[in-house]
Amino acid sequence: MDALATLWSGLVAAGGVLWLCTLALPWQPWRVRERLEPGAAAGGEAEADLTQVTVLIPARDEAAVIGDTLAALGRQGWGLRVVLVDDRSKDGTAETARRTAPEALALEICPGAPLAEGWTGKLWALEQGRRRIETPLTLLLDADIALRPGMVAALLRRKEEKGAALVSVMAALRMQGGWEKLLLPAFVFFFRLLYPFHLANGPGRLIAASAGGCVLVETSVLSGIGGLDAIRGALIDDCALARAVKDAGHRTWIGVSLGAESHRPYPTLGTVWRMVARTAYTQLRYSPALLLLCTVLMALAFWAPLAGLAGPLPAKVAGGAGLAAMAACYLPTLRYYRRSPGWALTMPLIGTLYLAMTWHSALRDWGGRRSEWKGRVYARGTARGRAA
Repeated sequence: MDALATLWSGLVAAGGVLWLCTLALPWQPWRVRERLEPGAAAGGEAEADLTQVTVLIPARDEAAVIGDTLAALGRQGWGLRVVLVDDRSKDGTAETARRTAPEALALEICPGAPLAEGWTGKLWALEQGRRRIETPLTLLLDADIALRPGMVAALLRRKEEKGAALVSVMAALRMQGGWEKLLLPAFVFFFRLLYPFHLANGPGRLIAASAGGCVLVETSVLSGIGGLDAIRGALIDDCALARAVKDAGHRTWIGVSLGAESHRPYPTLGTVWRMVARTAYTQLRYSPALLLLCTVLMALAFWAPLAGLAGPLPAKVAGGAGLAAMAACYLPTLRYYRRSPGWALTMPLIGTLYLAMTWHSALRDWGGRRSEWKGRVYARGTARGRAA
């Protein structure tokens, strides 16, 4: 019995140590330091000269959100060009874009060609649009992301301040429903643990990250790496792009922002599940060994401290310390997104759900369905989509 109690306490302590080590890391991935906001004076930037920027939007069945996205771009400044690639939509995306685009916005709609061999759908759409861009800067923008006034100007300033060839921000996800509030702040939190922004923004090439929903990049650099062809089959295309830019000898910068807002809803557990499972096993490089290691670490981190509360006194103390450290790591993210601190108490549940999504992603890959999105299925060993 004493041996069992000792083992129990040891496992609980190991879970707590994981969170304490996370707090102690020199680059502090739990803090929300890398931010980019339009600023209080953003409304005065409606006269900003944006003639050097072309916004490139890949759009597949985005009629529900494209109007808001274009309207927001119309409030950014003057001279902004927009190339929208209609990726074979069936819901009237192109017609909605033409009808709702502000008159001052120079909008070009490019009908997308059938998906080419070896490409993911988004990257194929972006590559078609890239060939039409003549301005020095390209802003890659997802069709569901609305930018607050002054956001494009803020991206331009940050690029100059940091001397970066690529600047990106993680858009604020919609957090209105219960599942969104539970799981989507954690999505950003886990991404920042996997790709520490402080390290990604440094000159070293070990860590490379960008957030694909809003990426400002030098057009010449994009061409210099071979366009999107360089990463044509990447499922985690944003980080693959940052890696290609860094490998070419350029600096990148990534942060979070409330000035870029995603309007895509995730009202049910199933919608969040599909979004995460789409690339969760890709994050682990399709490695069963890394999946096993991830499972062990997440079990220790999320389950051991909680289980410690039901154990002997040493386990209770270690479990309480682990839960406190877990909450301390998560609280800055909750504060940034203006969520109640009480959500930190749900971290064991959140971790369990994300681990289940990761295993679902792996099982699907082992069954030959590597990923699926927007009606396209990417089979194992190829990025080819089965749907046109």
